[in-house]
Amino acid sequence: MTSVALEQVRNKALALSEAERAELAHNLVASLDGAPDPSAAGAWDVEILRRLKQIDDGTAEFVDRAELKRRMSGQSTP
Repeated sequence: MTSVALEQVRNKALALSEAERAELAHNLVASLDGAPDPSAAGAWDVEILRRLKQIDDGTAEFVDRAELKRRMSGQSTP
């Protein structure tokens, strides 16, 4: 797409309502992801069942909200 064509598309997109721009943005980002992995859903099902079994068996290790937040921020253990 030439820069003139891109500018025209951009201008038209910016004239859309907020909801329409959000939908367009979602669709554009999703188009970059490529084809979905057909085995992913099955793998998630297996993982979910494994984790539920750990909870039921009492072998799951839980973390509190502060620990989760610390891990997500990338901080090391104090």
